[in-house]
Amino acid sequence: MIETRVIPVSASALGNEASIAVHLRGQGPLCVLLHGYPLDHRMWLDVMHGPLAERRTLCAIDLRGHGQSPFAGDPVHSMELLANDVAAVIRTLSDDGQADVIGLSMGGYVALALWAAEPQCVRSLVLCNTKATADSEAARAGRDAAITTVLAHGRRAIAAAMLPKLLAPNADPLLQARVQSMIEGTPIETIVADLRGLKDRKDRVALLPTITVPTTVIVGELDGITPVADAEGMARGVKGARLVVVPGAAHLVPMENAAAIAAAVGH
Repeated sequence: MIETRVIPVSASALGNEASIAVHLRGQGPLCVLLHGYPLDHRMWLDVMHGPLAERRTLCAIDLRGHGQSPFAGDPVHSMELLANDVAAVIRTLSDDGQADVIGLSMGGYVALALWAAEPQCVRSLVLCNTKATADSEAARAGRDAAITTVLAHGRRAIAAAMLPKLLAPNADPLLQARVQSMIEGTPIETIVADLRGLKDRKDRVALLPTITVPTTVIVGELDGITPVADAEGMARGVKGARLVVVPGAAHLVPMENAAAIAAAVGH
């Protein structure tokens, strides 16, 4: 059974106070699961109901403004702000102040920001379908275009544009519907704040050699958003990192092949 709790986060120089919903299942050391944009904790459900819960207390976080965490009014969701929320969750729930951290896409950017700000919170890292580089000028322009689209045409337009990029071409229709429901359930103001934070996020390539905890880099073979070449570059940047390429998967490996995530976390 999944238990839902709410963790309060105080206001700071990074952003407003917030209420962060977390969803817990399993036993053992804490492992936090950080979703991508513009999704929520439900993208981790297959992982939470899998074998990893037998050896980790899995904590799927709804980042502020997503899922059951209300929008807190911040105009920009910087990766540092979201990482500060994650650190507050870890300090609240972990017996030893640490967690295994698994982040997908935007969640991976948050995981890297967490390592930059509070590495003592991180026991191990799984960087899934993500990258260490900042947005290119073309990608930044794409973020601006997406903001214009969602403000003019709503969340359905964002879902229609993103779905073909998130899942493999032969994805099950029910899986597509699950992703669409998450996107269309995310508030427009959250989508805009996310896009602004993604657009302005820092380049973390120079951070990679400083990572000293066990690290696994996971990528879908068919991922066009964060391609295999990006994952290979990240894995080379972190000493001793393991690279896992998941056959037949695209950008949402935890939903397309949950077993690959369970295998990535050390015993």
